[in-house]
Amino acid sequence: MLQKRIVILVLLIFSLGWVANSLISSLFAVDLEKPYFFSFSPYSGFNKAPERLSPADHISESQVHVYNDKVVLDIPKASWAQFTDTNSMDPFLDKGANSIEIAPSNPEDIHVGDVVSYQSKITNDLIIHRVISKEVDDNGIFFLVKGDNNPAADPQKIRFEDVRGVVVGVVY
Repeated sequence: MLQKRIVILVLLIFSLGWVANSLISSLFAVDLEKPYFFSFSPYSGFNKAPERLSPADHISESQVHVYNDKVVLDIPKASWAQFTDTNSMDPFLDKGANSIEIAPSNPEDIHVGDVVSYQSKITNDLIIHRVISKEVDDNGIFFLVKGDNNPAADPQKIRFEDVRGVVVGVVY
């Protein structure tokens, strides 16, 4: 009987909090989506979401124009890309996803966290993976890349001249 009362009390408190949040949110409405991470551990309580590699901002808000019947992206020299079903970038990219890419002008245009397409010297394929490190050796700047779903980084140093594009948008 005591357990039932505790469950009902918890549900009541949760419901009141949800209603209060809804009322306050509607009074101070802002058109921003807020990602939410919920994790509870009996040992450490509520946890924040872990920081992960994220792409740099390559497109400013002023380049995105949303109309009632279309969306226009003002991205000079953009190209369209499609992907094969290798699963290396799951769940970010998969078969059927398409992307918008831009050609970087110099190595400084490429940041850790960016998703790049590059011409592999090992397989001679065009590969799309995330930059996990940007380093310098005797030959200059190079990038280490890894598929989000792969256990290890790609086995070669990626030079700027190997990079074909930086993903700036994904269309599912």
